[in-house]
Amino acid sequence: MPAKSKAQQKAAGAALSAKRGETKKSELKGASREMVDSMSEKQLEELAETKRKNLPNKKSD
Repeated sequence: MPAKSKAQQKAAGAALSAKRGETKKSELKGASREMVDSMSEKQLEELAETKRKNLPNKKSD
């Protein structure tokens, strides 16, 4: 599933980094901290690899 906003894509990238042990979980904030525990590495990869070109900055409801 592709990311729906640049913010979501960025948070997924940060969470993926922590999941892989490249970043400490304690350094994460907000959504990325929750994503580490609630999503698999594969799901995070799918969100993080989304191209940012045509994404909005934040998801509109």
